[in-house]
Amino acid sequence: MLASLSIRDIVLIERLDLTFRDGLCVLTGETGAGKSILLDSLGLALGARADQGLLRPGAERASVTAAFELPADHPAFALLAEHELSSEEEMLVLRRTLGADGRSRAFVNDQPVSVGLLRQLGDGLVEIQGQFEQRGLLDGATHRGLLDAFGQLSDKTRDLCGLWQAWRDALESLEAARQEVAQARADEDYLRHAVAELDQLAPQPGEEAALAEQRGLLMHREKLIEALNEATAELTGENSSAGAESALGAARRALERAADKAGDRLDAALAALDRAAAETEEALAQIASLSADMELEEDSLEQIEDRYFALKDLARKHGVEADRLATLRDELAERLAAIDGGAERLQDLEQAATAARDTYATAAETLSRARGKAAKQLAAAVNAELPPLKLEKARFQVLCERQEEPRWGPQGLDRVSFVVATNPGAPPGPLGRITSGGELSRFLLALKVVLAAIEPMQSLVFDEVDSAVGGATAHAVGERLERLAQDRQVLVVTHSPQVAARGAHHWRVRKEAAAKNRVATQVGELTAGERREELARMLSGATVTDEARAAADRLIGAA
Repeated sequence: MLASLSIRDIVLIERLDLTFRDGLCVLTGETGAGKSILLDSLGLALGARADQGLLRPGAERASVTAAFELPADHPAFALLAEHELSSEEEMLVLRRTLGADGRSRAFVNDQPVSVGLLRQLGDGLVEIQGQFEQRGLLDGATHRGLLDAFGQLSDKTRDLCGLWQAWRDALESLEAARQEVAQARADEDYLRHAVAELDQLAPQPGEEAALAEQRGLLMHREKLIEALNEATAELTGENSSAGAESALGAARRALERAADKAGDRLDAALAALDRAAAETEEALAQIASLSADMELEEDSLEQIEDRYFALKDLARKHGVEADRLATLRDELAERLAAIDGGAERLQDLEQAATAARDTYATAAETLSRARGKAAKQLAAAVNAELPPLKLEKARFQVLCERQEEPRWGPQGLDRVSFVVATNPGAPPGPLGRITSGGELSRFLLALKVVLAAIEPMQSLVFDEVDSAVGGATAHAVGERLERLAQDRQVLVVTHSPQVAARGAHHWRVRKEAAAKNRVATQVGELTAGERREELARMLSGATVTDEARAAADRLIGAA
């Protein structure tokens, strides 16, 4: 609910701090005292358009701060989290400033935000129903959701959204497949040539690097063979009196002759000589094997280079790395397969899309029939509220108009709108076309009373909902406002004592003389005695009589 409202330098208000409570809160005062200024100030804090005319003459900057106490699961906190904004638990503070240059700034919990986000938050915190307010029930975009909530159809609507999305997904898959097949057919000659070319070369991942290594070896073949031959000669003794093998054997024999005289102290040396002899033999075998390979590959350099450069040329042609050629071949082959099997695949996707459409349409038809029943029930409930509000000649209707298939959507086949005919025989029209502001406010009150159980809004504001009515009608207005306020906060600006008497809390708005021959708007909460006097003033006018006070007592007692 709205916990407090602080206003600085707005029109006739220099400084004002108000604290509000739950239930029915009434604001009264003489015409021109500044009641509309309060609503304009609240609207500014909720993200309404900033009019420079709101700035108090002579002030450099105006500001309005509205603080709200909210449950921890209120959607406003989720919206703040989406925008990475912090919030105090169960408290939300909206602030708007307006400078002399016409620029305005918005803040949420003292963090700067866009006016759009402020308005988005405000729409979920307070609903203002006034003669010129075009949001809330006057916004036709809300009517379908309200009807679904009234008819307890919200779960069916959510399920239908899922079926709609499944249909959309099926259509997107079908369209993507159609485009893929069409593109493949346009490129068919190129695809067949490219796949044949890749199949002929049969590239393998990692082949380019292996060929580069082989090519490098073969390009230095002569030097490698020379080194291998020289190493073999050194090890075998071709270049000296004794090779490594002979030297190791001679050394072993010399130690063996003295082994019996040294005990076991020569065992380690003999073992080392054995290992050296074995390693030398292994080295000679490896050198011989490599030499044989080099001899066999004497004529393969040209072949290796041909394939190496063929791979690089083909990779350059297709604009990929050589290691991706094999993958590219598979991708191109898949596109060819799409041509060959495209007709069958398209047929399957078309059947899937048709099935998804039929499933959606069946569920949408069911929802549409349920909406038709709920529309009649809602209209009957609202029309029952109209006679006590002096609207007995008016008729309220809920239109559920079936739309053509191109206009179907996630919420179904219907366009839902609330319409009203204020006089018998007159064609019904949108709520906003009701010419009388008082009639419009009472219509909105009747709707609110009927929809109260299903609307989550915690704070409602009614601006002069009792305009141009009195007596029994004003009593009916007050009774309905009191009923609405049983489980939410309702703020009402009123000139009717019958309505004001039902308030749980009462504030009076008045003008007082200020410094420098100025007047200022002041607002104060009334005590029980002050409230009695205010009701008596509203009943009698400028001169408060004892009869008016007695009538005020009767109103308070009846309420």
